[in-house]
Parts: sequence; structure tokens; C-alpha cells
Amino acid sequence: MSYKCSRCKRDVQIDEYGGVRCPYCGHRVLLKERSRDVKEVGVN
Repeated sequence: MSYKCSRCKRDVQIDEYGGVRCPYCGHRVLLKERSRDVKEVGVN
């Protein structure tokens, strides 16, 4: 799953068994990126 570090703004790949930490700067606050899919919702 892809996350973005809130301190250094780099893309971070987190696996299931690794810790939740940026491998570049060591910061522990990661932001989940939004998907690029566009969803349409009908209003009826």
C-alpha cells in the first residue's frame, strides 16, 4: 500500500510485517494517498 510521509513528502511503501516508519527520515506520521479512480453517484 502506498503512503506519503508528512515530513519529507516522499512516497513510502509499507509492507505487512515492517514497522510504520518512513525509511528516509524516520518520521512515524504517514498519510494514505487517495485513489485516482473517479466515482459517480446517481441522485434518485
